[in-house]
Amino acid sequence: MITGRTDRRPGPLVAAAVFAVGMAGTTLPTPLYGLYRRELGLSELMVTVVFAAYALGVITVLLVAGNVSDEVGRRPVLLVALGLSAASALCFVAEGGLPLLLSGRVLSGFAAGLFSGAATAAVLELARPGGEAWAGFAATAANMGGLGCGPLLAGVLAQYAPWPLTLPFLVHLVLLAVAAALVIRVLPETVTAPGRPSRPRPGRLVPPAEARGVFVPSAVAAFAGFSLLGLFTAVAPSFVGQTLGVRDLAVSGAVVCTVFLGSTAGQALSGRLGVRRALPTGCLVLVAGLLLVGASLVARSLPLLVAGAVCGGSGQGLAFRAGLTSVGAAAPPAHRGGTISAYFLVAYVGISLPVVGIGALTGPLGLRGAGLVFAGCVIVVAVLVGGYVLRHPPHEG
Repeated sequence: MITGRTDRRPGPLVAAAVFAVGMAGTTLPTPLYGLYRRELGLSELMVTVVFAAYALGVITVLLVAGNVSDEVGRRPVLLVALGLSAASALCFVAEGGLPLLLSGRVLSGFAAGLFSGAATAAVLELARPGGEAWAGFAATAANMGGLGCGPLLAGVLAQYAPWPLTLPFLVHLVLLAVAAALVIRVLPETVTAPGRPSRPRPGRLVPPAEARGVFVPSAVAAFAGFSLLGLFTAVAPSFVGQTLGVRDLAVSGAVVCTVFLGSTAGQALSGRLGVRRALPTGCLVLVAGLLLVGASLVARSLPLLVAGAVCGGSGQGLAFRAGLTSVGAAAPPAHRGGTISAYFLVAYVGISLPVVGIGALTGPLGLRGAGLVFAGCVIVVAVLVGGYVLRHPPHEG
């Protein structure tokens, strides 16, 4: 049983901060893949496989345990997720070659899968009555803000501090310890009488009937938006280093960060537009961003790449926050964590496909060719989704 909203003001902010710290760890390795490639002799395909192992971990957890926080409580799940994040960081600190890289990415995916449902539900449930829209922004901003801070932090530390493949993860371990202390000492529980988790049944992640009318258009929009994130994070670091010849890891991390900053900006605008307008508008802006990213690959232009990241990220943020807010509001409290996890499941399928596809096509087509092919594919998906949500818009709130 869910308690609903509480009157404790620090709750939503604490949950959002924990969410951001956890998600930052999932993108820490992004600007470092070039270093791993040189140190371990990895191919471009193998680098993308390491990257995509994260998405596999997310999808697995969302399928098997996406609704577990509805049963055992938000706080225990958040603590387990923080522990998995710490284990992932230790795998990278050990620098034990490809097996530990893959293990670290899978563990990071497990953590993100747990964070996605539990932390988002906690932020929404800890909001005061009437503050649901703000809470929806706080949850999605924490998600995307954390994802954006990860590559920026790692790039700056790797470029200007010692131990480039170790220090970013040591810093994150400290942040994880602080986040765990906040969960234990500050964060209130929103699930009353939590019990033991039942036997995992993936089929239970199907959204309840009350939420399906909202869930379908919201989830397909999230799929398209996260495809941009997958495309961008897969192409941008290699493109900046190999094609543009910019070897500064801080620049590479900052470029990746811009797409997530754009997403956060889009989320800030989503509340003003409302769900009905934000979803189709987000898809339209997403298409414009993808066109700019494709143009940057053709022209070998860093400014165009940054512009595409900001524009496309803004579209993704518009649609993502609108979808998450509507799905969270439509889901019954007892099924909110599982429904939100199902929403993230669809999104993370979108983020994983471009990564592996680009790695597979880089050999025959080259980096630019592979990026252009997948930019075109995602444009088609975004156009179809935009047309769908125009014809079948979700209900407000």
